Amino acid sequence: MTKQTSVRSMVFTAVSAAVICVFAPFSIPLGAVPLSLATFAVYLAAALLGKAKGCAAVSVYILIGAVGVPVFSGFMGGFAVISGLTGGFIVGYLPCAFLTAMFTEHFGAKVWAIAIGMTLGTVALYTVGTAWFIVCTGSELFAALSVCIIPFIIGDIAKIAAACALALPLRKKLLPMLKSDY
Repeated sequence: MTKQTSVRSMVFTAVSAAVICVFAPFSIPLGAVPLSLATFAVYLAAALLGKAKGCAAVSVYILIGAVGVPVFSGFMGGFAVISGLTGGFIVGYLPCAFLTAMFTEHFGAKVWAIAIGMTLGTVALYTVGTAWFIVCTGSELFAALSVCIIPFIIGDIAKIAAACALALPLRKKLLPMLKSDY
């Protein structure tokens, strides 16, 4: 890895983390768990940057929010948000990014591969977030599913479709610049 490539990677990772920070606070309250644009930004970062840099961008976003910058849903910030009811979803962005990137890298820029990766990433996100919600609230599984997953399925399908539609043309433009990093 050359110095130029390393700087370029850091810039793309930082810009992706910034995009997540900009999109994530905008949310629609749907009860205890809000509908956020964070997953859309995580999908894009992972599909464009790959496993290492995509997960790094998500980690930077989480760290920025953990220190108190209001980048989480509803313009919240701080470690209390991560340790609260929705904290599992914030942490769940990491396996979501990893799975999205893994499928994108392994199968290439094919819409079906990106969509499957994003879908499996969403399943991982739901699993981590719902498990944490159950731990925090003591809810039964069905009650947690009705709060943490069912209201979000249609919105997440729409976000996956939009992220796939953007990821393919953006990958064609950006991949040559990132090619030496993969």
